[in-house]
Amino acid sequence: MLADRPDAAACDRILRRRDLIFEPKYDGIRALVALDGAAPPGIYSRLGRDKTPQFPDLIGPLATLARRLKRPALLDGEIVATGDDGAALPFQRVQPRLHATGAAVRAAARAVPVVLVLFDLLRDGDEDVRALPLTERRKRLERVMRAARSDALRLAESAAGGGVELAARARAGDWEGVIAKRPASRYASGRRSAAWLKLKFASTEEFVVGGWTAPRGSRRRFGALLLGYYPAGRRRSPAGKLVFAGQAGSGFTGADLDRIAGLLAPLATDAPPFVETPAPRPSEERRWVEPAIVVQAAFSRWTLDGLLLHPVYAGLRDDKRPADVRLPVRRPPAAATAHDRKARRSETQAARPKPRTRRRIGRRTANEAAGPARPEHPDPAARDLLEQLADLEQRRRRGTLALSDGARIPVGNLHKVFWPESGATKGDLIRFHLRMAPYLLPVVAGRPLVMKRFPDGVTGPSFHQHRAPDPLPDGVDAAAVPEDPGKPESGAPCLIGGRLGTLLYMAQLAVISQDPWFSTVPELGTADTAALDLDPTPGCPFARVLDVARWVHDELEQLGAPSFPKTSGASGLHVVIPLPAGTPFEAGMIFCRIVATVVAARRPAAATVERAVRRRRPGAVYVDYLQNVYGKTLAAAYSARASAFAGVSTPLTWAEAHEGARSGLAPGDFTIRSIFSRLDRVGDLWAALRTSKPAQLDAAFAYQRRRV
Repeated sequence: MLADRPDAAACDRILRRRDLIFEPKYDGIRALVALDGAAPPGIYSRLGRDKTPQFPDLIGPLATLARRLKRPALLDGEIVATGDDGAALPFQRVQPRLHATGAAVRAAARAVPVVLVLFDLLRDGDEDVRALPLTERRKRLERVMRAARSDALRLAESAAGGGVELAARARAGDWEGVIAKRPASRYASGRRSAAWLKLKFASTEEFVVGGWTAPRGSRRRFGALLLGYYPAGRRRSPAGKLVFAGQAGSGFTGADLDRIAGLLAPLATDAPPFVETPAPRPSEERRWVEPAIVVQAAFSRWTLDGLLLHPVYAGLRDDKRPADVRLPVRRPPAAATAHDRKARRSETQAARPKPRTRRRIGRRTANEAAGPARPEHPDPAARDLLEQLADLEQRRRRGTLALSDGARIPVGNLHKVFWPESGATKGDLIRFHLRMAPYLLPVVAGRPLVMKRFPDGVTGPSFHQHRAPDPLPDGVDAAAVPEDPGKPESGAPCLIGGRLGTLLYMAQLAVISQDPWFSTVPELGTADTAALDLDPTPGCPFARVLDVARWVHDELEQLGAPSFPKTSGASGLHVVIPLPAGTPFEAGMIFCRIVATVVAARRPAAATVERAVRRRRPGAVYVDYLQNVYGKTLAAAYSARASAFAGVSTPLTWAEAHEGARSGLAPGDFTIRSIFSRLDRVGDLWAALRTSKPAQLDAAFAYQRRRV
């Protein structure tokens, strides 16, 4: 439900608002708590997993509360580790309890006491109160908590206005941050909402550069800077060496990469300037330099291992001498407890990027076998276009982007905010399209595009537009598209995908999503792909969407049909199936209907093909096969979406989809700002769809009779 955090300037503006409710951001484990006097209490993760066995010390207080209430209740809160003084401790203290089993559960409970901080109410007796305003839900929650008789159950602090004062306390107390909530907001189950904003505080420090890692993927010059500091209170550390603090691999512009690489080159040395450094990540190549460069870095906080959590490069400090960069040593003493050592290992593992799984699930699918593919950019002057765009944004000017193929695309109003939660603008959308073009253009090439325009951003009114504007700028393609395939003279000109100019022009028109047909010009009457759209009903966690995707994949495997999963960019998931050339739309839809019907028949509690929304089981996933008709569209892979968190429809491997519920995979992991680091790691997973063998449709009917 929490939105992505705003930038620093937006955060300051939000904290000063008097019309918002502010609460502490607790650094613990999100928990939904089900109380019913007739049954033991239940504690569930936000993905719906039962965590009751891991927290036996909370069961007694919750059972007492349930008996005193004499009616069911569903509560939302955070399980937080506490110190001897009752103050909240960082997440890494409570993390080991998440996976404890058997005798280790009681030992963990003794070693890491916790409290449950409750901040919302979803069900009060037999009444679903999620649609009520936050202020009303809070009043009811306060009445519920008056029946609590244990210090292990706490009511979250909450106050209207006062964000600046609460933020000051948060910084002084080393809290994770503050939550800003709209008083009239409803409770949004299973998705992010602009009504709750997470305002996390970042720290900044100066560090000495002691080395760098080799670049990967499309990154130029270097991958990350290796950072360190000299211990405070000493003349120097042993042998005058730095204490290693971590490595910063983000926050750099192209100009930063060039400038810093030029400074590093003459400082190269064979000996590391650090007292000691952790082992490098797999396949990571490190280079060392003399400690002569000072940089500023922002980070979330220090880990228990004395390393920076989420460091981001924030600028060069030419005015600082390396010898003056002195900080208290953050490394723990050698006599740390076994619990602390385990917590440090857990946090270090969590902070590192997880390697892609190599486990095979069923037969090896085409998109997993192909390996990373990194296509060339269609415009060799892409870097110049990005710089030109940045210049127009800085000067708040209109201008024309001149592409190498002769296209000239007028752009303006670049500072207009399209995604209020993150503050992302029209300029950010155009920048995203410029960078994403090598991946996105092949997906939409030759396909009619339906435009959904958002003139005032994703929270404002929107409308669909099928007809291409007239006149069109040079470099933007359009073609006549019949409304009825049997009547070639019907219809109107429609934009056709495949050129960078068309992509940028649509962004200027406030078209956020790229929605192509399932067919291409001139073969509009037949489909070359089909798709199943897994659409969760309200309250359905994304983990259940992944479960349904796994079952869909299992059925397609039985048919020998290749398939390719991707997030929708909002709350759902798409499974796309390549079809033989010349396949009628009806045949593709029947094929998808058979698979969907089999899954829904075998898993009726989790999946449905019921078209009527009111008749769908709450929390189920609607397996929609009805998009597979002439003229229908589905968001393209690598397309930006009008979701509140600025999502991107992102291709997955089937291994990721199968293990996503366990790893915590969520749609919000892939946004217009975060997606490119993933592409650097995995390449173009969607390219394999275009070369895959097609599905064989003739066995589907016999298969349906056999499976249902």
